[in-house]
Amino acid sequence: MTTRNAGVLMHPTSLPGRYGIGDLGDELIAFLDWARTAGMQIWQLLPLNPPGYGNSPYGCHSSYAGNPLVISPDRLVRDGLLPDEALSGIPKFPDDRVDFDRVVEFKNDLLRQSWEHFSKHAREDHRYAQRRFEEDNKWLDDWAAYAALKKRHNEARWTEWPRAVAMREPAALSATKRELAAEISYHKYIQFLFFRQWAAIREAADAREIEILGDVPIYVAGDSADVWANRDLFQLDENGEPTVVAGVPPDYFSETGQRWGNPLYRWDVMRERRYRWWISRFRAALRFADIVRIDHFRGFSAYWEIPAS
Repeated sequence: MTTRNAGVLMHPTSLPGRYGIGDLGDELIAFLDWARTAGMQIWQLLPLNPPGYGNSPYGCHSSYAGNPLVISPDRLVRDGLLPDEALSGIPKFPDDRVDFDRVVEFKNDLLRQSWEHFSKHAREDHRYAQRRFEEDNKWLDDWAAYAALKKRHNEARWTEWPRAVAMREPAALSATKRELAAEISYHKYIQFLFFRQWAAIREAADAREIEILGDVPIYVAGDSADVWANRDLFQLDENGEPTVVAGVPPDYFSETGQRWGNPLYRWDVMRERRYRWWISRFRAALRFADIVRIDHFRGFSAYWEIPAS
């Protein structure tokens, strides 16, 4: 940005709609139309990754994957990726808040129906696009395996899985991936749907000359595919638990300080590897946004360390 611009902060989940949560459908296009008419040049949003504990966008299970809950059912039907009858009998959701428990159950059922429909009736152009998506996004392997294992183990943290899988012992991990092949394929498909719809939203924003401003939290969640697949980049013990965690000291906003709980990085290892992990993460962030805000940038030069115990 080289000029002063006006913008608006609006996370897609806040949009109105009949599916219990805002999504990447017509309401978002209407929002972009409004923003353009109002003279906005910037649309700021929170991280759009799969939320973890507390449904917070700042505690996500992956910094690469997209949030399945914001996939638009209406777009799926229009694209031939979900049968019309799947949208009959939609339950009544609250108008003033997101009831995440009910939304998760409802959306997951729709997405499973989409996967079943795709498996049996997909058009050849859709199959080709999905194959290309999987070939071009190598992070999918770790994410889909992590998501499938979370489901197998009733959403338990990866440190609570059987040790051989938690520690990614090659033989155990290969055997588990074979056992969970169908579930892994499903989670890769869901990411194909998300990024297909997100690409359409980015194109719509660009056509209206609106730039998207996204967030990159400096820390990732301990229970995430990011940490599970890159344990040696974080300060963890032999069981994968953090030895120290992130937070901030007492200040104007909090007399006692804050304990965020995220695992801290091993910057010496990051440096040895020429920061490839960070470069990859920023490239992933730029799939979600035109401009990236680092929350918080100062953490690259100085950070607060709290004993995990």
